[in-house]
Amino acid sequence: MSKPPPSNHSESNGQLDQAQNKDLAGTVARPAPLPGAANAFDAKSFLSACSQRAGVYQMYDHNGDHLYIGKAKNLKKRLTSYFRNDHPSAKTSVMVSKIARIDVTVTTSETQALILERNLINAERPPYNVLFRDDKSYPYIFLSDHEYPRLSFYRGSKRLKGRYFGPFPSSQAVRESLNLLQKVFKVRQCEDSFFNNRSRPCLQHQIGRCSAPCVKLIEPQDYAGTVRQSSLFLEGKADTLGTELTADMERAAAQLDYETAAQKRDQITYLRRVQENQYVEGNRGDIDILAAAVSAGHACIQALYVRRGRVLGSRSFYPKSGLIENPAELLEAFIAHSYLTGGGSLGSVPAEIITHCALDSACELAAALSERSAKQVTLLHNVKAGRARWVNMANETAQQNLTARLHSRQQIEQRFNELQQDLDLESPPTRIECFDISHSSGEQTVASCVVFDREGAKKSDYRKFNIEGITGGDDYAAMSQALTRRYKRLQKGEAALPDILLIDGGKGQLTQAREVFDTLGIEGVLMIGVAKGATRKPGFETLFVGSHENVVRLPSDSASLHLIQQIRDEAHRFAITGHRARRAKKRNSSPLEGIEGVGPKRRQQLLKHFGGWQEIERATVDDLVKVPGISKKIAQDVYAALHNA
Repeated sequence: MSKPPPSNHSESNGQLDQAQNKDLAGTVARPAPLPGAANAFDAKSFLSACSQRAGVYQMYDHNGDHLYIGKAKNLKKRLTSYFRNDHPSAKTSVMVSKIARIDVTVTTSETQALILERNLINAERPPYNVLFRDDKSYPYIFLSDHEYPRLSFYRGSKRLKGRYFGPFPSSQAVRESLNLLQKVFKVRQCEDSFFNNRSRPCLQHQIGRCSAPCVKLIEPQDYAGTVRQSSLFLEGKADTLGTELTADMERAAAQLDYETAAQKRDQITYLRRVQENQYVEGNRGDIDILAAAVSAGHACIQALYVRRGRVLGSRSFYPKSGLIENPAELLEAFIAHSYLTGGGSLGSVPAEIITHCALDSACELAAALSERSAKQVTLLHNVKAGRARWVNMANETAQQNLTARLHSRQQIEQRFNELQQDLDLESPPTRIECFDISHSSGEQTVASCVVFDREGAKKSDYRKFNIEGITGGDDYAAMSQALTRRYKRLQKGEAALPDILLIDGGKGQLTQAREVFDTLGIEGVLMIGVAKGATRKPGFETLFVGSHENVVRLPSDSASLHLIQQIRDEAHRFAITGHRARRAKKRNSSPLEGIEGVGPKRRQQLLKHFGGWQEIERATVDDLVKVPGISKKIAQDVYAALHNA
């Protein structure tokens, strides 16, 4: 094992090709603990001698372990950003406090830096980098080299003689394609051992899913024709295949062979249905469509796969997000990991990769992907028509999947257990309630109460309180009234008392809660005030646990903090929903009146088209766009207003 460069600055001599990058990633040794490691890292001295060229930097802790590996167009500028006094990311601040050493490797281009960075990350897997779990290899459809070829599911190294079609995004996508091929072309899918020992047709032939070549019920040349047509379908040559099947149907009809003509007609019908459901924009080639969502320390990447113009399926990835906090940076890391390194998540590189947001390193990524795949690869984000619809689908799916993951029972259980440890509780909490206040300049004040148990949100126990008889804008009085009304009811047996009461606010709100509980004589409930930090960004919250004096600040990547944030955000959403509904009711007007661009004429058009408000509320964005005078943007605004999105 070779040791890393002895100095903080190392220049690369000549072009770093991909093979060299792999060697470097595999041979970099972990440095030994440094003498005097207890001393703080001298950032000023290091930065004064740092190169301003493109390259890769590696951060180490006092034990010589990697903390983070990154790349930069300008190493000095990028590394300087870590040592600002007012760094916006709490997670980054924690990492910087652990730095004992930084090594840099200068490269000839940012593309080379990108490749080297991904290889080093895969080799070292630093805790603050985005870490993607490499799953098993992708499945293929295999066409065997046989007198009567067999179509089958295949996963693994391509050592068998025959043709491989794929890769497919999942085993389900392969099996669906094989099922369709059975119906349309009747190519055998049985094992060779089964095929060689048949004396009569099997059940697949009897139900019309195999032409029974095992007992010679189809001529070899006819079977070869169906195999060739199956290959055309798998290659995405739908136009060629459709033209050929149409000619066969007309030829059979002209010869009065109506049975064969009917079979060809059914094949054409099947193929047209598949095209209607799966094609984006005709036969445009291979495209991967990627979207990302990040929330509460978790991330989801949704990949949609188009091969030869045919949508094969989609897949969700849930990486450990590390320091990355926005979707664009997450997608950059994902693309580099998935396509540039061996054993990545997606396998072959398509001709186009479309992302739902712009990437700062798009040009460098495209150059590196083109070099690696030996073909022109394009990265796009601003697309139109059919492809734009699929981008929206991927984006919405990523958001929905991430939301579902955050609310999953397993995640909730884990967070409840970690909350017990972080707050040093005697037992894990089983019920948490949270209150929030919403109003507009003091008008139509509404307080919300949301409830979470170990299975997640318990919406049947949610409550809203219309606040009356207080000075407008007095949140303390509003909170006191809501708590009093809520816990008087709970004392009468409406529901169980919570183990933890979260108050969205600081010391003042916590004082109100304490006074209410003292007045009602309620004991055994732990109160926690959740105060936003100076930046008011997630991850900087201050917790007042039980009293003003017991101040707790959890790390931004803490699962306990993520649970508190999730419950607080749900209380905020529920309060706003109640406030909007109350305000709209008081004004005795349609909720549409508050939407920019929706005047009397457009409201009339909506009512005329759908026949009533109930149907307008049920309508999707696509349904709303069909109304004359309603653009896509207005439709989205109307949908959001009616569903509080």
